[in-house]
Amino acid sequence: MAKSVTAQELRDQSVEDLAEKLKEAKAELFNLRFQAATGQLDNHSRLRTVKREIARIYTILREHELGIAPLSGESAQESKEAAE
Repeated sequence: MAKSVTAQELRDQSVEDLAEKLKEAKAELFNLRFQAATGQLDNHSRLRTVKREIARIYTILREHELGIAPLSGESAQESKEAAE
């Protein structure tokens, strides 16, 4: 199982990468929920970790949408000019 990623690591990725990570995290959450329902889940804390990872990805995407924090490839000056 993969470890949780930090918000800064997510901010360094492109929108396409974030969308792919979100898709993978949602698939993992589905599988974990299925395992929990059938009594096969060994690590229940992984559910919480994956939920938080999904929330982080949505937050980073929303920050980008609002222009709060630039994603990779954008400089602070470019995002400041876009806000004005």
